[in-house]
Amino acid sequence: MEPVKRVEGKVQVLDRADVDTDQIIPKQFLKRIERSGFGEFLFYDWRREGLELEPGRPILVTGRNFGCGSSREHAVWALEDFGYRAVVSPSFADIFYANCMKIGVLPVPLPEEEVRELMKADEATVDLERQVVSFDGRDVPFEINPEIRERLLAGLDDIALTLEHVEEIERFEEQRPETGSVTTAL
Repeated sequence: MEPVKRVEGKVQVLDRADVDTDQIIPKQFLKRIERSGFGEFLFYDWRREGLELEPGRPILVTGRNFGCGSSREHAVWALEDFGYRAVVSPSFADIFYANCMKIGVLPVPLPEEEVRELMKADEATVDLERQVVSFDGRDVPFEINPEIRERLLAGLDDIALTLEHVEEIERFEEQRPETGSVTTAL
């Protein structure tokens, strides 16, 4: 995954609460296993009903409890494929939040009143290094787990983290007999 340090640009507002993952990417589009190509189906039903999304706006600002419902990674893949690099909301569903961190879309929880003010802004900067969201001359701090922060700054997904330990894994594998079981000293 690409490192996430700063996300800056136009803000896309989705002033809706309790947006579940089936609304983000409906189930009929979950038949593929690759991570790309889901952006065109983002908020599919709502877009057919008139919701307008402007491409090129990397920051999505939403109502509370964004990403609730089922635990599909496809929702984050669709957001990423459409071009969102950060999502700002008063709260996120736990599994959606974790999936964002693993995929490289930065979820930023801010107090509801700050989110309301951000919804009025045209542009913003989400700075992960400084842990602030800047807009209209304001800097609003946000919290993030330090380990997750470092993973995002370095662009380390689960596979990249595993590959950092390849020498240890190889040493472990060399200790295994042909049967595949782990040998233990008696």
